[in-house]
Amino acid sequence: MSNSQLSPELLPKHIAIIMDGNGRWAKAQGKPRVFGHKNGVAAVRKTITTSAKLGIKAVTLFAFSSENWRRPEEEVGVLMELFISVLSSEVKRLHKNNLRLRVIGDKSRFNDRLQKKIAQAEELTAGNSGMVINIAANYGGKWDIMQATKAIAAMVEKGDINVDEVSEELITQHLTMADLPEVDLLIRTSGECRISNFMLWQMAYAEMYFTPIYWPEFNEDSLIDAISWFIDRERRFGCTGEQIKSLMESN
Repeated sequence: MSNSQLSPELLPKHIAIIMDGNGRWAKAQGKPRVFGHKNGVAAVRKTITTSAKLGIKAVTLFAFSSENWRRPEEEVGVLMELFISVLSSEVKRLHKNNLRLRVIGDKSRFNDRLQKKIAQAEELTAGNSGMVINIAANYGGKWDIMQATKAIAAMVEKGDINVDEVSEELITQHLTMADLPEVDLLIRTSGECRISNFMLWQMAYAEMYFTPIYWPEFNEDSLIDAISWFIDRERRFGCTGEQIKSLMESN
């Protein structure tokens, strides 16, 4: 297969990433965990840039799980502050590049200031037609299925639908990200091999790629390695990082 023959059709349409290892990476440098979270932001930027250049339809980043509230209060506070400052600094850049930003999860636990920032960021980019970036914050896969179930139960209760009309399609329509393709590639960094209550329904058929790299070290080449692996798994032929990079240049 020559460089020119790799079709964009072979790429994953929706990539989900569990960004793991910020704390351990920082500890290995003798720095506080917060240092890892801050350095993780650069990896987010690289991932978004590379994915957008490749023409990926959607990227979902697991920023803060519902389980993360159990962390020390100080760390949770720092993560929230970091989230606010990153939203403020990055959203204009995303908007300029025609990208859409959405925050998925139960936002009711966030303070008013953060909720307002999220609403402003989503509103600013809502009309953009480029790649969708979903930030999963206070998100859990079980929560997602539960809130869909409640919405459907309310419809049954009101008599809008019969129980017999509840189908997989109907549940899918009431989940977050219902308008996007299902996840075809999950990436998890730092050597952990679990789903950790991420998008349970949306990842039903995803290929799962686990890498020992800590999230702050994840870069363009790391993402390209994961995509090469995905194409190899899905299509049963080897493809090179060079072929993927040449796709980036042609877009």
